[in-house]
This record gives sequence, C-alpha cells and structure tokens, in this order.
Amino acid sequence: MVPFSVNNRTAIITGSTRGIGEATARRLAEANASVVVSGRAAEDGKRVADSIRADGGEAVFVRADMREPDDIESLVKAAVDEFGGLDILVNNAGYETETSPEEVDIETWNGIVETDFRAYWLTAKHAYPYLVESDFAAVVNMSSNHSFATQPKKFPYNAVKAGIDGMTRSMAVAWGVDGIRVNSVNPGWTMVGRIEESLTDEELSELERIHPLGRIGTPKDVADAVLYLASDMASFVTGECHVVDGGRTAVLQDDLYLDDHGLE
Repeated sequence: MVPFSVNNRTAIITGSTRGIGEATARRLAEANASVVVSGRAAEDGKRVADSIRADGGEAVFVRADMREPDDIESLVKAAVDEFGGLDILVNNAGYETETSPEEVDIETWNGIVETDFRAYWLTAKHAYPYLVESDFAAVVNMSSNHSFATQPKKFPYNAVKAGIDGMTRSMAVAWGVDGIRVNSVNPGWTMVGRIEESLTDEELSELERIHPLGRIGTPKDVADAVLYLASDMASFVTGECHVVDGGRTAVLQDDLYLDDHGLE
C-alpha cells in the first residue's frame, strides 16, 4: 500500500477543536505531521492536542479567534516558532445559520463573511512567506457542496462557500509558480456533533436513502480527503474542488432516483 505520508511537515488546522477540524488534525498527526490545533475554545483545543500527543503524535494548541486579524497573524507566527516552518494550511474554521437572504442582518452577515471567508484569505496571506520556503506547500480550504447546490435557508453560508472555491482557484493560479498547491474540499452531509444532536432516527434513515452510497459522511471521510490533497499523492493537483458527499450532489431528483432503485 502506498502511504499518504506528510512526514516531518508542519500543519495548521483552523477550527480544529471539534468536528471535521479535529478529525483532520488527528489524521494529519497519524501521517506524521506536526499539527497546530486552533480555535476559540481553549479547553477543547488543549484536549485535542493532549490526546494527539498521548497517541504519539506532535501537537500544540494555539488559541485564535478567526474574526480577529491579530489572532490570525499570531497563530501563524506561533506555528513557525514552535516547529521551525510551515508546510500545510487547512482553512477549516466556520459556521452557518438557518437564514434566507431577506432574513439576514448585518451582524450575521459580517460574522460569517469574516470567519468563513476573510479569515481563509488572511491566514493564507500570513502563511504565504513560510509556504514559499517549503518543498511540500499545500493549502486546503474547507468549502461545501452548498457551493454547487443549496437550500433556501443557508444564506450567506452558501454564498461564502462558493466564494471559497473561487478563492481557491485564484490562489492556485497566483501561487503555483511558487510551488504552492491550493485545493478545496467540499463535504456534504457529515455526522458532526450538531448534526447528530439534531437528527431523529427517521430523518437519518431518509438521508441515508437519498445518498447513493447509502449513508452520510463521517469527519474521518473528510479528513482523509484533506490528507490526500496535502500529501505528495496529489502533487499535480491544484485549483480543484474535491467533493466528499457520498454521491449526493450527483442526484438530479430524489423521487426518480429512489423509484429507479425501488426504494420508494
């Protein structure tokens, strides 16, 4: 088996105190990267970093609020000071609201745009001088399948995720000459804590029925995609959107799909 190694590389994973970010930090550490766990919740972040170290990996926690530009700059500096350089940046921090365009107020708009979008650019901007020095530089931006198809009450999360895919292409084109690869990962339904808490058994069963692979994703499914894009196995992949949704985005119409398979 060919290993997806990121041995002796340093990775920052924003928003990695839980969920997909935590799974990604653990997955990269398992593949021998030194990881910088980051987020606002210090207790959770320290728990993740301590757990990674207990399993034999290298990890530190650096508290950072991604709405604060000074915190972002300090996060990158702390990673370089701790491990001597930077090779991998995973922009993952973000949140969503159940709002439609006419419902969103300016505070909600600013919060999501600053956390889910501006922070991706700003973290990459501060990471750039160190990534240029790496022989293995990779940026992975966490997007969503909502950038392709969406729901009425996912604004402005869906707009921002489409913007992230555009940002990914822009960075890939601008920084390819520097040897920096930039890609997006676009998860679909993923069993993170808030989803697990909100779904009834009946709702989960219905979601599983409308996914071609018969289930929704796990944080590890997404983390595996990040590891691939961060590793040498993807050395000629840049500017791409990597959908991880069990085939959900490929379904044109649920009732026809279910009828064709006799699942109605």
